[in-house]
Amino acid sequence: MSVENLPRTIWWEDDTVRLIDQTRLPLQGDVLVCNTYQGLITAIKSLAVRGAPALGVAGAYAMALWSQVEGRFIEDVEEYKTRFSQVAEEIAHARPTAINLSWGVGQIADLIKDDRRMSAEELHESIVARANEMAEQDEAANRALGAFGAELFGEGTKFLTHCNTGSLATVFFGTALGVIFTAFEQGKVEHVWVDETRPLNQGGRLTAWELLQVGIPSALITDSMAADVMAKGWVDAVILGADRICSNGDVVNKIGTYGLSVLAKEHDIPFYVAAPTTSVDTSLACGADVEIEERDPREIEGVTVTGKLDPSDSTVAHALDALTAQGSCELPMSKGHHMTIDRKGGGYSFDAWFRTTPPQVMSFNPAFDMTPAKNVTAYITELGVIHNETGDPSKAIRDLIEGKE
Repeated sequence: MSVENLPRTIWWEDDTVRLIDQTRLPLQGDVLVCNTYQGLITAIKSLAVRGAPALGVAGAYAMALWSQVEGRFIEDVEEYKTRFSQVAEEIAHARPTAINLSWGVGQIADLIKDDRRMSAEELHESIVARANEMAEQDEAANRALGAFGAELFGEGTKFLTHCNTGSLATVFFGTALGVIFTAFEQGKVEHVWVDETRPLNQGGRLTAWELLQVGIPSALITDSMAADVMAKGWVDAVILGADRICSNGDVVNKIGTYGLSVLAKEHDIPFYVAAPTTSVDTSLACGADVEIEERDPREIEGVTVTGKLDPSDSTVAHALDALTAQGSCELPMSKGHHMTIDRKGGGYSFDAWFRTTPPQVMSFNPAFDMTPAKNVTAYITELGVIHNETGDPSKAIRDLIEGKE
């Protein structure tokens, strides 16, 4: 088994954007087909596509969908630019915390700043070509990042990781998990501890699945078990990704990252952040300046279950046909629970949410937290590794970014 067994996350095909629906993994491998930019925005907001690098390319592809459906038919240049800016703003703010989404939109926006006069059709072709180029560059950057990161570790390394930073978080290959993939190919990985990553369980659903596909020894733990496995000496390195790295080195990443950095520091375990330079935001001085996305409180107030029905009993099939004859069927349930049934291929899919908390409970559900630079051992990028020996990596980060430019 190898990482090549994993699917590509997002791609352009037949004037549409295809993507793996990550809300239904690992039990179902549905592919969503988006033919409008609004559809891709919905996929972004619902986390059908997620992960900072993948969001950057998704932003570019969303602009390509707008161009495919609307932009290429606008003849007036000023009208085109006005509408372009409106759509770009809408896409860039679909999720506010990861800088990659707005970066991806910005890469497309740079095309219309070109002084050359291009027709709308020529601009459309340029937008699609640039988005596809960004997808290729993402994979190349991830593989380079993986190679730099793997050099840091020796044989028999036991890792702990959080959330999902594998191929599913990128166009292909992965960031922090890409480092583990590369180290595994070099015979350096003994074991990987996988935080479940509440409340949406990206670790339990996605990272655990990817590691199984690649054949890497691993075990799933609840987030609250991380301290215990560290104390037992079962972790040699913690490695995670980043949704945004500020100019002073502060890291904004999936909620729970900060707590892991504190635990790693207490147990004298190196704490690595692996992310492409597109996740670095030198316009922000520190992590306190980053807008933290707060998500639907139902994510922590209950559980979501998805599944597929392929009834062999004709009576059951006829009943489901009747329920879904007019499209999605919402089933009324007590206690705030709800279930939706849809036709899916030759069968029927269901999506259900069941409340597990008191109906009147108040909830706080931030999707990310901030880890101070002083807690980070090193930053692994596609351009090399920044060792944070002083606790202030700002100059090294600035030099790396300026060298890239």
